[in-house]
Amino acid sequence: MIGGMTENPYSAIPTVVRLPRYTKAEQDEILGDGDDPFGVAAAGLTWLPKEEHVGIRRGSRLVAHAGLLRLPVVIGEAETQVVGVGGVAVAPDLRGRGLARLVVTAALENARAMGPQHALLFCRPPLVPLYQCLGWHLLDEDVLVEQPEARVVVMPLRTMVTPLRDNAHWPSGPVRLLSLPM
Repeated sequence: MIGGMTENPYSAIPTVVRLPRYTKAEQDEILGDGDDPFGVAAAGLTWLPKEEHVGIRRGSRLVAHAGLLRLPVVIGEAETQVVGVGGVAVAPDLRGRGLARLVVTAALENARAMGPQHALLFCRPPLVPLYQCLGWHLLDEDVLVEQPEARVVVMPLRTMVTPLRDNAHWPSGPVRLLSLPM
C-alpha cells in the first residue's frame, strides 16, 4: 500500500537490482511454481547454480532475473573462460515490455567486470530470435558439457555467445564446457 492505495506492479517503473542470492521463492515469484518453469527438464541435464544475480523489480515485485557464473571452456585448442548467463526469467504477465532486454543488458554489464571476453548461454530454439535481437550469436557447432559421473554430453539446447569487449572475437573450433552447464 502506498498512501492508502494498493501498489500497481504494471505502472511501477522497473528498477535494476543486484540480488545477494536467488531463491526458489524468488523464482516462483517471477515464473510461478510449475514443475519445469524454463522448459528444459526434458533435456535431462544437471545444471550449476549461478553465483551472481541481477533482478528487475516493479514496485515491490521481482519480475525478472538473470544469473551469472564464470566457467572454464576449451575452444579449439585454447582453454579460456566465459561468463555463463542462465536462469533468465521474465514474469509471463509482463513479457513483451522490454524486461528481458533490461535484465540481460544489466547482467552483461556485470559480466564485463568479471574478466572473460565472452558470455555464453543455452536456450530453447524458440528463444533464439529474442537473444539475436539482444546481440547474441548462434554457434553452429555442437557444444560438449560435463554431467555427473564423468559423463560428457552434447548440449541439446542452442548455444549462443556475445562479446563482452569491443575487440573480442569468438575463436573457431570445437567447444567444450569444462563443467556442468549453467
